[in-house]
Amino acid sequence: MAALLQHPCYEEERLRRVADKLPCREVQAGTLLSVMGGPEQHSFPSIFIYGHRASGKSHVIHMLLRELELPHATVSCVECVSVALLFEQVLLSLFGCDAASLLPRSPSLSDFVRIYRQQCSHSPAVQTRYIVMEKAELLRDMDANLLPALLRLQELVQDNVTVILLSEIVWDKFRPNTGCFEPLQLHFPDYSKGELQQILAQDSHPSYSAELYSSYINILLGVFYSVCRDLRELRHLAALNFSKFCEPLEEGKVKESDTHKLWRNIEPHLKKAMQTVYLREVSSVQWEQLQQMEEKDTGAVRGLSAHAHVELPYYSKFLLIAAYLASYNPARTDKRFFVKHHGKVRKTNFLKKHEKTSNHLLGPKPFPLDRLLAIFYSVVDSRVAPTASIFSQISSLVTLQLLAQVGHDDQIDAPKYKCAVSLDFIRAISRTVNFDIVKYLYDFL
Repeated sequence: MAALLQHPCYEEERLRRVADKLPCREVQAGTLLSVMGGPEQHSFPSIFIYGHRASGKSHVIHMLLRELELPHATVSCVECVSVALLFEQVLLSLFGCDAASLLPRSPSLSDFVRIYRQQCSHSPAVQTRYIVMEKAELLRDMDANLLPALLRLQELVQDNVTVILLSEIVWDKFRPNTGCFEPLQLHFPDYSKGELQQILAQDSHPSYSAELYSSYINILLGVFYSVCRDLRELRHLAALNFSKFCEPLEEGKVKESDTHKLWRNIEPHLKKAMQTVYLREVSSVQWEQLQQMEEKDTGAVRGLSAHAHVELPYYSKFLLIAAYLASYNPARTDKRFFVKHHGKVRKTNFLKKHEKTSNHLLGPKPFPLDRLLAIFYSVVDSRVAPTASIFSQISSLVTLQLLAQVGHDDQIDAPKYKCAVSLDFIRAISRTVNFDIVKYLYDFL
């Protein structure tokens, strides 16, 4: 496949090394190389590369720029939260710290263009300079004139510079209403199952043969390919479950050629691991502890459907537990249940004598989002950062109708929720994570 990377301006040996590091992406790399041209040739002003997550966009462009030793600046739009940081990163990478120090405290686009042209007059471009913008969809939230200016930066600064935008969305969602220069578009398709097999099989374990690891990857893809095409997530799952796959081999029960027995041993484990897909907050240690706990308590989920048990992620269970506690416990009891050093509380004062009706008979009460998260961070075993994954799991629980969002659409304050599961359901969920929910329910004091 190295023949696809041919260019008269580069050595064949160097192009062959690049092709070896880009498995299943030689076609896209060859197209991109033909567009970029030789090091001293003028390139296209702007290139828009799009494709789904983990489709090789960043890897291909950075491998070409690094291996071919082309001057470039890489800017992450996630890290550069302001245009000042973006301008500073570009000048720092292309011209050094002296050029970046010339920027004023709050630079405008004209300041950046002026300093860039000054640096070009001192050190004109011998080779094409490249500016790679990762997560370029975030540029739409910055100044309105930034994206159109980057697309024709070559004209503004009068330098041989090419801006490469990397994004997961199509160009139609980028195009400003006022119009702009149209970049050259290049699409990176998803990896096929065979391509994923070829790439993941390269990560073979040194203690075992390449054929064994390849058969393991084939088993892994047979389970996960229908729900996950993300190369990085599949690589994480492969590393996480390989030790379980090799247990019969280490115990001497089977040989490497007994593929069927190895498959029967790993299949239940992989199906349970489907609940951790994309949930990277669960570490390998936590996952192993969870599996050991579930194996000891085989009858823990009698009242729970197999679908909910398998598909519900680990931290979603704690979010559902926190939602149940917030729905059926009065807000004034949170301090007693969830604050460690709350002081002494007399039970006669804590329990009101006139409260004869159980909260479970009255039904779930709405609660705000901040109370749900406060209870969640109190009951979860390990420290969890408030990432976007946690908030997306709350939306998933609403979609699954395990939580119900209450309130009107025009509500100004934070959203409120109700828990929509029964006591038997939440007790079954709690047993799977070894959490005694009855101790935290106000009605069972």
